[in-house]
Amino acid sequence: MSENQNLLAEQRRALILDEVRRRGGVRVNELTRKLGVSDMTVRRDLDALARQGVLEKVHGGAVPVVEASTHEPGFEAKSGLELTAKEDIARAAAELVAPGTAIALSGGTTTYALAHHLLEVPDLTVVTNSVRVADVFHAAQRTSGQRQGAATVVLTGGVRTPSDSLVGPVADQAIAALHFDMLFLGVHGISIEAGLSTPNLAEAETNRRLVQSARRVVVVADHTKWGTVGLSSFAALEQVDTLVTDAGLPAEARADIAEHLRLVVAGEGVDGADI
Repeated sequence: MSENQNLLAEQRRALILDEVRRRGGVRVNELTRKLGVSDMTVRRDLDALARQGVLEKVHGGAVPVVEASTHEPGFEAKSGLELTAKEDIARAAAELVAPGTAIALSGGTTTYALAHHLLEVPDLTVVTNSVRVADVFHAAQRTSGQRQGAATVVLTGGVRTPSDSLVGPVADQAIAALHFDMLFLGVHGISIEAGLSTPNLAEAETNRRLVQSARRVVVVADHTKWGTVGLSSFAALEQVDTLVTDAGLPAEARADIAEHLRLVVAGEGVDGADI
């Protein structure tokens, strides 16, 4: 990280967070040397990351936040993390969508980014339990009018979670009656042992219904989700067809994942088994 004087704040903070997580803690003077910026800049970055709840400031530096398996950050807290990675993932995932298909998008900040890239794909039917995702399509229609080929959006009912997803029996019943060609699924955590997991029990059940109703399951998750385990697992890796992630995923993790499913690394191409 020696040539990073000109990094944007978002990129610099992503590097800081990766360093904190990888090493279990860093000192301010170490970050100033590696990033080539002032102490004041590093301290501002640490303040911003601490407000997002992703690290804890300590005297002279920062350490990772040890989260309980039931901890569920809100949408706003998550939306400021890994922005570049999420945009890259969204762009790569959108290339998998054919015009005229029925797709489902779960809740999450990465599926929210994906929704923006799907606005120009014609004649989609979009099922979602995300208020934020539905708003993307509805806002586009309000701005440009009911143009030919605009997506038809089906928003499930349900109880709203901190991440602005709709879950519970109403959502589950609505999803169970539907069938879609492809599901794009955001996750709290992914690992070989636990599969896909979330800290929210009701969301886990709704996600199970989404997986059951889809012909193909595509997980969209940045590299920080790898190795994270939430309270409730809702799908094994064998139930996933494709994982779309970013270049920050370590080589060892890529090899493990590619044994189970098709791996798409945004900007790099495809590894793993065919679907």
